[in-house]
Amino acid sequence: MKILIANLGSTSFKYRLFDMDADNAAQLASGGFERVTNYTSCIEEMLESLVGEGHLQSGEEIDAVGFKTVLGKDLSGCVEADAHVLEALEGFKEVAPAHNPAYAAGIRCFAEKLPKVPRVALFETAFYQWITPAAYSYAIPQAWRDLGIRRYGFHGASHKFVAERSAEILGNGIIVDRVRNLYTTGPGEYSGAPLRVLSCHLGGSSSVTGIQNGVAIGTSMGFSPQSGLPQNNRVGDLDSMAIPYVCKMLGLSIEEAERQLNKESGLLGLSGVSNDARDIRDAAEQGNTDAVLATEVLIDSIRHWAGSFFFKMGGAEAIVFTAGIGENDAELRAAVCAGLEDLGVQIDPTANAKAIRGVEGIISAPDSKIKVIVIPANEELVIAREVFRKVSK
Repeated sequence: MKILIANLGSTSFKYRLFDMDADNAAQLASGGFERVTNYTSCIEEMLESLVGEGHLQSGEEIDAVGFKTVLGKDLSGCVEADAHVLEALEGFKEVAPAHNPAYAAGIRCFAEKLPKVPRVALFETAFYQWITPAAYSYAIPQAWRDLGIRRYGFHGASHKFVAERSAEILGNGIIVDRVRNLYTTGPGEYSGAPLRVLSCHLGGSSSVTGIQNGVAIGTSMGFSPQSGLPQNNRVGDLDSMAIPYVCKMLGLSIEEAERQLNKESGLLGLSGVSNDARDIRDAAEQGNTDAVLATEVLIDSIRHWAGSFFFKMGGAEAIVFTAGIGENDAELRAAVCAGLEDLGVQIDPTANAKAIRGVEGIISAPDSKIKVIVIPANEELVIAREVFRKVSK
């Protein structure tokens, strides 16, 4: 079965083509386009490329198209990308303005270009469907809650991959199967040995999730991708009273305050240098105190959220780093784990230094009670697997 995964941004379109069966997934091709203004022309060019390279005879040979949708109003999970999905994306377009309009437009374009090919949406919120009301509810008036304001969580595909892959690495096949079947049969009951994972997805957009026996129990992101850890140029956690105060003192409109929190905050706002952690690291090494502060705030926030989930789960068997920063910044990983020896965390400096540029591995010392692991992100593979399960029913 040939599954196409479409990753759509407000001005970008990236894709991967997989050849799938029940046990294996082989990536046949990948590509993308930047500065996109018309998804239809990109789809046409992509299909020409895939046919020209011999991966397809025609677009109709694609068995399904999968979309990594972000946030839908009153809708989550792995579902057919139909009118209900478009309505759900429209309902929360103000909350995810960089993602929802793009995916709605892309789904419509695929429907027009390949009307007979099934379309499946895997929402980023799907992994958090089993978080308790106590963990996802905000202390706000009922009228606000009726609008759907609650903690949803994001990076679900990445954290789900961490849940499955960490269980494989640590030899817990029961949890591997539990995670694989999560969206089709639910979590069910589990009575085996505990596997509590602190999953740190650290990149341009970052979050920490607590995973207990393959199921998320909490996450740092909330109603929108704005909250939690500082992002590349998004603020992360912020006291809500800061917004009306700044609007009054600086004469800003709500729209301008929102723009600044989305575009000029996070690591960029703290450092004044860049929204790229590599540039910030270079500036910090050259003595830029604002860049040093940006790095320290990120590390402190990671430890804050990881510590919260450690407490909620009553411990941890593994700490996992994934995504661009998590996979490549050995210094940051060491800083996050510093001083945790009494909790059972011992980093192996040599193993930590080697685990960069796509290298997977355990970076903790052999006698470390809690294993520290680097797992390269593979969100597209998770989406392809879930799309395969959906259309194979």
